[in-house]
Amino acid sequence: MESSALGESEIAQLLERFSQFILLQKGMSKHTARAYDSDLRQALEFAVNSDARDLREVDTALLRAWLASGHNQKAARSTIARRVASLRTFFGWAKRTGLMPVDPTVRLQSPKLSQPLPHVLTSQAAAQACDAAAELAAGGDAQALRDWALIETLYATGGRIGEVTGADLSDLDQASGLIHLIGKGDKERVVPLGRPALTALNKWLNEGRSRLATEKSPPALFLGTRGGRLNERAARDVVRRLTSGGEAPGVSPHGLRHSMATHLLEGGADLRSVQEILGHASLATTQRYTHVMGDRLRAAYQQAHPRA
Repeated sequence: MESSALGESEIAQLLERFSQFILLQKGMSKHTARAYDSDLRQALEFAVNSDARDLREVDTALLRAWLASGHNQKAARSTIARRVASLRTFFGWAKRTGLMPVDPTVRLQSPKLSQPLPHVLTSQAAAQACDAAAELAAGGDAQALRDWALIETLYATGGRIGEVTGADLSDLDQASGLIHLIGKGDKERVVPLGRPALTALNKWLNEGRSRLATEKSPPALFLGTRGGRLNERAARDVVRRLTSGGEAPGVSPHGLRHSMATHLLEGGADLRSVQEILGHASLATTQRYTHVMGDRLRAAYQQAHPRA
């Protein structure tokens, strides 16, 4: 069994190896890898402070003690669940690679998470937001044209904000009305675009993009005001602004994704198709949207049925 000492340099090397594993072999995102690295660094430092000098000395009791310690006591249940997940992934890998004789996380329990219903716009509110963006773009301003194309694309595809801002020009097939998106774990999918989204994208690409582009601009589908790839924070601000007012104070891009999924189901789409469009690995994730639809149907029933 190879050395598994817990000195400062050894921990750094160990986490670097683990990070490469989850990025390259597990296909996790860089964001997840950073979160796992932070969790594990804290857990291993706690182990060292508890007199563990070797990874093999880390047992279930020590990990439970870390999860019950100071900064974890004030953490959200979702954060604790992620920390348990990072421990399970790391120690499972450590056992398989010969760093540990046993996996101490086998009996480690994760807190049960509530599944709050996502906030969604009505189809009318979503249409109003897209129409408002179109009106702002009517003057021909390059940024307004981009914002119109962005919100139409997000609502048409139900894409995650990182998937849409990460798309390149080559990912768009206007002739077929399709866009290629790369989701979590580098999983690829092709999603259809409706006519309004294609119209907005056509205007942006023909009349707006060249005015924001510079010689150093990447081949990104959406550009920021300085010519670089549109960043996620700026895109979120665009969606919040365009969906504010009226019946809602504004939703995030993920709220727009929830809205699109709900509207598909309300329109009669089957769960499997919605799962494929959204890029969900599990059908159970997609099934959450049926609860939103059910609430609306129940409210309409109680309002309209004479014997409700």
